[in-house]
Amino acid sequence: MCAFAAFTDNERAARAALAAHFTPAQTGAAADDFDPAEEWGRRVEADRSGRLGRHRPAAELQRGELTARFLIPGDPEWPAQLADMGENCPLGLWVRGNPDVLTQRPMAVVGNRAASDTALHRARGFAEAAVSAGLRVSATLALGIDSTAHQAALGAGGSGVAVLPCGLDQCHPYAHITLLHEVVNGGAAVSVCPPGTRASLRTLRASEALVVALSRAVVLVEALERSVAMVYADAARSLARPLFVPPADYDDPRASGNARLLDEGAGEPAPLTYWVTGQL
Repeated sequence: MCAFAAFTDNERAARAALAAHFTPAQTGAAADDFDPAEEWGRRVEADRSGRLGRHRPAAELQRGELTARFLIPGDPEWPAQLADMGENCPLGLWVRGNPDVLTQRPMAVVGNRAASDTALHRARGFAEAAVSAGLRVSATLALGIDSTAHQAALGAGGSGVAVLPCGLDQCHPYAHITLLHEVVNGGAAVSVCPPGTRASLRTLRASEALVVALSRAVVLVEALERSVAMVYADAARSLARPLFVPPADYDDPRASGNARLLDEGAGEPAPLTYWVTGQL
């Protein structure tokens, strides 16, 4: 192990330090011979700004874990399905709540932020059906479909996984802070961001991809063409997750993404019977 490993207390601290400054792909974490402590040491040695040298991995990890646990590959609760992300597989996950739920392959119920009333009604139905089939629901806490799915799952006596684009000492959007606490009570909140991180475009995209990666399948309830919600469809295709798309059988442009996906054969129709008949 290189001398710079002295900067780290252990693999967990090194992974947390790398994740705070680099994307997984930048670190080469997917390589079989990846050594987090050595990689951190090389990064510190090459950094002429001194920024990395001022970072104290063990102390920063200890501070972060006052808010959330930092889970890494090798931990019993680590969700093995994240390996499908390849070079983009997170170096670790910050988790609040019950980390065991991450290995249970929840069902993603996601879609537009500015959703139609019809779509919100459908989101509630899909989430409730998932709970009745013994599945958990995964989504962000975004306005519209995602938060509605969480609320419906909780109302049906279930729990889920909330993926946040910020540190778990915060909530995005803040208006859903109560919902965050409710999800954590029985489920879990996860983030690739250390406590203290504010949401950004980059972290928003990372959280949407993580929702899909954690899930066994994705229900894209409603998506406007070229909207943020279509990121879920792209991630489902790249990660080989089944993508279920309710038919756009109502005249609302907010479902234009659904219509295109079905026209292209990129998604399958998603009736509630997929859950109640145990097909997933």
